Formats: sequence, C-alpha cells, structure tokens
Amino acid sequence: MNLGRHTRRVAAAGGTLALAVSLAACASGDDGGSDTASGDEKEITIGIPSGWDEGIAVSNLWAKVLEEKGYDVDTKTADIGVVFTGLAGGDMDVLFDTWLPITHADYVDKFGDDISDLGTWYDDAKLTIAVNEDSPAKTIGDLAKYADDYGNKLVGIEAGAGLTKVTKEEAIPTYGLEGLDYTISSTPAMLAELKGAADKGNNIAVTLWRPHWAYDEFPVRDLEDPEGAMGDAEEIHTYGTKDFADRYPELAGWLKAFTLDDEQLFSLENLMFNDDEYKDDPEAAVDAWLEANPDFVDQVTGGAAAE
Repeated sequence: MNLGRHTRRVAAAGGTLALAVSLAACASGDDGGSDTASGDEKEITIGIPSGWDEGIAVSNLWAKVLEEKGYDVDTKTADIGVVFTGLAGGDMDVLFDTWLPITHADYVDKFGDDISDLGTWYDDAKLTIAVNEDSPAKTIGDLAKYADDYGNKLVGIEAGAGLTKVTKEEAIPTYGLEGLDYTISSTPAMLAELKGAADKGNNIAVTLWRPHWAYDEFPVRDLEDPEGAMGDAEEIHTYGTKDFADRYPELAGWLKAFTLDDEQLFSLENLMFNDDEYKDDPEAAVDAWLEANPDFVDQVTGGAAAE
C-alpha cells in the first residue's frame, strides 16, 4: 500500500462494525465538511461488501478517482447487510453494489427511508450457463443435443449457491438436461476446469454469472435462455445515505451518469482478482487499469484529475 495516499483501508470483520472509529466524514457540519471546490464535503466513507467481487473492484476504482479529485477517502469492508445498516445509520456514505430488483430488495425495503438511489451503473447482472466460444451449442437446450461434445458434463459451483439452485431446479428440468452429469463442487474448481479446457482447446459447459472476470480471461459466451429459466438480468445500483446529494452535490451527479460496460468491468475484475501481479494489491490493479483506460477519470467526472 502506498502510505502517501489519502485512503485509509479499514476492515470490519464478518459483519461487525468498529463503531467506535471516528466517523466525522458523515456529519455535514464538521470541520472536514464542505471544503472542496464544488461544495461537496471533503471526507467520504465507502462501504465495500465482502465477497462481492464487482463491488470490491468498483469501490477501489472510485476510491482512486475520488482521491485524485481531492477527497479524503476511507473504506470499510463488511458483510452486505452491515454495509446497508451503515448507510442507513450514517456510518458509511456510499455503496456501489446494490442488485435490484431481486437480490438486495429486502435491504432496500427495510432501509428505504434512510438511504438514496444514486443511479444504475451496470444493467446485465445475471446467472448464466456458458460455453467456449467455438463450441456447437447456442441455447441451453442444445446441451442435451450436443452432450457428447461437452463430455456429457455441466460444471457447477458450490452446493449452497443460488446459481446452483436455479440450475438444478429450473434450467435442468426446463431444458431436459437430466442426462448430463451436473458436477457441484466449488467456484475455484469450476474456474480450474474452465482454464484447463481453454488451455487444451476442449469444449466445456459451466454455470457462471455476470459480471465475472472469466469473461475477460477466457473465450466463453453465454448460452441463450429462451425460456428464461436462469432468471431475468438485474441492475447494479449505487446507494448512498439519505442526504447524500445534499452533502455531495457534484459527486451525486457523477454517480448518476457513471456506467461500466462489460469490457471495462471484466478487465478490471480480471486484473484485481486473477492477475498474479496485482491480485493481492487492489490499488495497484486500479492504477494499471486506469493506465490502460486513460480517459476514464475525465469521462466520469467531466474534467481532469487533480495532480
């Protein structure tokens, strides 16, 4: 970590917030308040949901962007429910990983009066079954027809995952895939099989989801799902405190306009979670990504970053 940066990384383990930590950034009338050129409060706390790769990646990206624009950034990592609680209570200011209308609807319903929707930055978050690009199947149903081409196998992830449940209870019976060997193990095991097949040029079918860095790392594509067995795509929203737009009027405008496409998001995740040079250093991964995307900061903020 570069100790010369403003960002102070603070982890909140397993769903427990260190509420004793000073959170002056959450108060609009303190000494660290509205002293940026735009009138935004200077200090901001980003809540990072543990285990949600796209949220971790985008949170670290925005931490860097805000540092370059002169904000004093703090990050806190916690379970997703704890982050929502932190937003509602004013202990955190912004969360970049709210999946709607299904996955995080309960949290939004529970805390809706005390949080605010700051915009949608990704609109194709979904559960998928994917295959290598040059293989014959086009739809999920085609896996029954071309079973031999895929070794009569569909590679899954953890038994308790929502993706596993949907695949087993919806996709397989809907498309008549009961004859396939649906292997359930773990996400790392699935990715290892995907890598092995890609290295050897073999056909493979796996359960996957968007967004995921595998789409950047491997030549894979989603099978069409004409019956909608895997569920509809969701949107990923940014949420903030109830008074976020009042305290950060310029930043609220940036976030409302902020989007990432598949190529941008998957490449960022790939660097952060899969590249041996950067996967243990998210700040370095962001620096490398911004070097490869030199116009990004200007595009999301409408101006050059501070030196």
